[in-house]
Formats: sequence, structure tokens, C-alpha cells
Amino acid sequence: MSEPTAAVTPAHANPHPPRTHTCGDLRLSDIGQTVTLEGWVDTHRNLGGVVFFDLRDRYGLTQVVLTPQDNDEARATAERLRGEYVVSVQGVVQKREAGANDGLATGEVEVRASSLVVLNTSEALPFPVSAHEERQQNAAADLRLRHRYLDLRRGELQRNLILRYKLYQIVRRHFDAHSFLEIETPVLMKSTPEGARDFLVPSRVHPGHFYALPQSPQTYKQLLMVAGLDRYVQITKCFRDEDLRADRQPEFTQVDVEMTFAREETIYGLIEELMASLWKELKGADITTPFRRMTYDEAMHTYGSDKPDLRYGLEFVDLTDTFQGSGFGVLEGAERVLAIRIPGEGDRGRGAMDKLDKDIVRKKIGAGGLFYFKKPSDGGPLMASVKE
Repeated sequence: MSEPTAAVTPAHANPHPPRTHTCGDLRLSDIGQTVTLEGWVDTHRNLGGVVFFDLRDRYGLTQVVLTPQDNDEARATAERLRGEYVVSVQGVVQKREAGANDGLATGEVEVRASSLVVLNTSEALPFPVSAHEERQQNAAADLRLRHRYLDLRRGELQRNLILRYKLYQIVRRHFDAHSFLEIETPVLMKSTPEGARDFLVPSRVHPGHFYALPQSPQTYKQLLMVAGLDRYVQITKCFRDEDLRADRQPEFTQVDVEMTFAREETIYGLIEELMASLWKELKGADITTPFRRMTYDEAMHTYGSDKPDLRYGLEFVDLTDTFQGSGFGVLEGAERVLAIRIPGEGDRGRGAMDKLDKDIVRKKIGAGGLFYFKKPSDGGPLMASVKE
């Protein structure tokens, strides 16, 4: 037989006063206060008739303890609690009797409950959402998406959403301080030639005709510039019917900016200041401005990319002049010969280099083969190999 569940009291009939604190608020300075907390049961344990459980909301965790001496009915209700039950607790804040939990902001206190109300129960969970089990979370992605409301209870995802919210506020404050207007532009628009296919929305009023979802607000922000609204910004949704990429999906959000009477240095300074503010306020990190600048040619010739990651460190070395008149037919007549120097890899064996040639150079990059030199760490002779 299944265990009996706790009786449910609808939220509108909850006898407790409104919530006084969140589950991340309480500290030693609150000891002695009578408080009301509401949230989800995170973990639950019964130690010889004394019931403990952690109550969770998006602000944190608070430990709650119930004993027969305080309220035997409430303690009996607590014995029937399960993970993700929604409850309301009323009680007095006290110092933790078993010692502080340094891993929690509320870890020095607990609430000794005098009253417990179950606002809703929960069925067996398809995967754990407890804050204590979050690091062991390995549920399949499709299962988590099917139960997205549970997945979004996990601290990791809630922190991501909060971070995104804070980022938006910093962006808005930054552009407001520079006299930008945040203007909302239409989502249903006429199809305009851009870099991808449009997503189309059929018109009910005009059968056979379609609206396009915007790939960007380009048309509207140019209209705003011509109209004299010289500084525009919008955190906007864009829609592009194209194949997935690492930094792009069919629906994505961008910070869209337009300026009249701008110069390159104006734009550089504006965005560099924004980046510095984001890193400082979100991560507490100071970044140096102005950023390093390079031309397109320098980026392509040095890193082989127009958006290089400067942490990579393996810059191209130009060996074009070195191979002129060298007798190496493959390279002697090449318009440009570039190499990557990788310190400390001169002892790699033939098998490792063959695997690099097959899996990376030929399959992933699509090049014809690998040409390499190796200088062993013992000072042995320089070795060369051509794979073509």
C-alpha cells in the first residue's frame, strides 16, 4: 500500500500570515523572530521523531525543524512530506543546534516550526531537482525538456535566468546614460532580403499573403535614424530560418544599436565601456580598455579567423620567404606558406602525427595533408614529414 499523503490546504485558505522572509534571508540577527516561510520541500529526514527538512525557493534554502513538544500535529504532517511538496511554515528563528552549515547563506540558523500547512503535494519525480543533488544531475535532455517546469527549479538554470536579467538591466542603464531611446519595433513585417530565409506567418485578413518574422530590425532602425531619433537601442528577438551554428539558432536575442552622426571611435568607446560594466557588475572583474584592435588582414594572416580567440596563443608564422628556392616542390611555388609552432610537442610519435593528419587535417579541416617538422626535446636532429 502507498503511504498516506499530507492533507492539502488551498493557498487562499492558508491560516498563516503572508510570507515575511524568503528562504535565503534569515541570519543570526533574526534569532527570536516569528516568521512565515513558503516554498518547496528540498530534502526531508526524520531523526527519532524530530523531523527536519530544507525549504527552498529561488532565493536559497532554510532548514526547518519540527518536534512533538512544539506541535505534534504539525510534526505528524511533516512526517508525510516528500520532495517538491509546496508548504507554508510558521515558527521562530533559532541558532542551529547541530552546528552551522558553512555551505549555506542561512547555515547558522533554522526555523523551529509551530505550524505547518501543505499547499500542494507532488508525485514521484522523473529526475532529482534538489539543490543537494544538482551536481549529480544527469537526466537526459529530452526528459528534462518534457518536464521543463521541474528542470527550471534547479539552481543552475535559475542562476542563468537571473544572470540574463541582470545583464539586461546593465545594458539598459548603460545606453540610457548615453541618451539612447529603447524603442520596440514590429514583429510582423514585410519580407526583406537578408542573410537567411524568413519564417512566414499567414495572414487571415489577406488569404495567400504572409508576414515575415524579422531577421533583424534593420529596416525600422534605419527609418528611426532618418526620422531624427538619433540614438536607438533594443533588446530584440530575431528569427532566421537557417542551419544551427554554435552561436546561432532559429530564434535568438540580440542587443540592437543604431547611431546617427557616429564615428568609429564613438562606437568603439561605447561598446568597450558596456563590456567593462558587464564584467565588473556580473563577475567583479576589471577588464582593460581600450581593447586591442587589429585589421581584418592582420587577423586572418595571424590567426586564420576574423574573430580570433587571443587566448589560443598559436599564431601563424610566415615561412613564405624561407621556402623560396628550397627545392620543396609542394611549397616552393606557393603564394603563401604559414605554419603553427607548438612548443613541447617535438616528441610526438609517428602514430600521433598520422592520427592528427587523418582526423583533423583531412577530415575536419578538409586540407590535402599535413606537412610538419619535429625537433625532439633531447636535441636530436630535426625531422620533417610531408603527407599529401
